[in-house]
Amino acid sequence: MLPELTEGLLDWYDEHKRELPWRGDEISAYHTWISEIMLQQTRVEAVKGYYLRFIATLPEIRDLAAVDDDLLLKLWEGLGYYTRAKNLKKAAQIVMRDYDGALPRDPAALLRLPGIGLYTAGAIASISYGAAVPAVDGNVLRVLARLEGNFDDIALERTKKSAAARLLRVIPQEQPGEFNQALMELGATVCLPNGEPKCAQCPWAGDCAALQQGLTAQLPVKSAKKPRKIETKHLFILRCEDRIALRRRPEKGLLAGLWELPEAFDLPESCVLSTEDAGQAVHIFTHKEWHMRATRAVLSVKLEGFTWVTQEALLCDYALPSAFSYYKEKLFD
Repeated sequence: MLPELTEGLLDWYDEHKRELPWRGDEISAYHTWISEIMLQQTRVEAVKGYYLRFIATLPEIRDLAAVDDDLLLKLWEGLGYYTRAKNLKKAAQIVMRDYDGALPRDPAALLRLPGIGLYTAGAIASISYGAAVPAVDGNVLRVLARLEGNFDDIALERTKKSAAARLLRVIPQEQPGEFNQALMELGATVCLPNGEPKCAQCPWAGDCAALQQGLTAQLPVKSAKKPRKIETKHLFILRCEDRIALRRRPEKGLLAGLWELPEAFDLPESCVLSTEDAGQAVHIFTHKEWHMRATRAVLSVKLEGFTWVTQEALLCDYALPSAFSYYKEKLFD
């Protein structure tokens, strides 16, 4: 079925594709790479501003390879999944060392770079280098499952590999990047994951098995994730004069190497001028939840073991993860 439908999809994409800052004739493989990594686990609208700031600050791979870690994490602040940013720098350093500063064209070589999986390698190779290889993300899997009436679990790796194999046989040799982007666009804007898909706007509506059989709500099939682990935390907002206390997290584990608010320790009463409750908040990660409460304390002296920063420094230089966003506005009240 897919070969006969390719032309209609490309015509639809040409007319309906969104204008996005990482699309266009002047976009390099570097730009495609950065946008695709940012778009993992993140909404398009949220990525736009981050992408533009990132490219303005680090316009070339060489800039990314040499960037200070704190600046890199500040540019990423609020996007979450910070390992993505760290892998970008690691990969950029390898590209500078082994590939003369240019992302390799070979998908297999791209796969050897930190943080680049099958989907991202396919996206870069097809969009930037014209390689006829598929790029299978969640949007593509959803479109194919509904089009074909396929009940295979899209959370399974074998389902993704099977979809990639089918697409490899039909991807147009002349427009592989446009084809991959069209499939992703169809899933992102028409064949929606939650609520009713916009079938009346779909170029494949007349050939869609799920639509014909009334299965759009049942497809795709995706197995449930394991329940998240709940962790309780007691945080402290420590204020002394015009500065608040931050602490760097360990270099391994969740939010590795990022800044955080101090957690549960014995606060010396002799230096405490006042305390008050700063509220409760919940932050959800992929595999765990933080259930937090915080105490705000004004101190007479700066305790050792913390980094004491001004409001201006926090805004400009220190990356505080979105896990602490509820408390961020309360830091300098």
